[in-house]
Amino acid sequence: MKHTHFIAVIVATAGLAGASAALAKPGMHGPRASFEELDADGNGQVTKAEIEAHRAARFAATDTDGDGKLSAAEIEAEGVKRAAERAVRMIERHDSDGDGALGPDELPKSRQRGDMFARMDSDGNGAISKEEFQEARANMRGKHHKGRDCGQKSGQKPGQGMGQD
Repeated sequence: MKHTHFIAVIVATAGLAGASAALAKPGMHGPRASFEELDADGNGQVTKAEIEAHRAARFAATDTDGDGKLSAAEIEAEGVKRAAERAVRMIERHDSDGDGALGPDELPKSRQRGDMFARMDSDGNGAISKEEFQEARANMRGKHHKGRDCGQKSGQKPGQGMGQD
């Protein structure tokens, strides 16, 4: 029971972070739309206008009070909605015993990441030192933000200046 609650909190938090990033700043990536969803006129080509219309429709759907702005509550609600959808898909994909929940042995193993412990234990001594932990965390932050313009100006901390200039 505690594991299920923990997983739900992680999924909800990830969804909230994804929703706020996708909706709060132009150019950030949200849920991936299919080509068919973007090709509104069905002519086999996606125009910039169709992409902008799709983005505007997503914004409008999240802006539940219609004031043209996204409040924290609206972003949170969208994040919770997306997290719930991902949680259902995750259970559908990985629930091998069909009980509607995931046990520890049913949780997906990341194929791309390999053995995270082994990667963090850079000296191979079977333990992760504080330095190895901090290095792994810094590497993950670098990969997470690689190639993204997070709207930061030189000298700003992450999250500072986003939409407040």
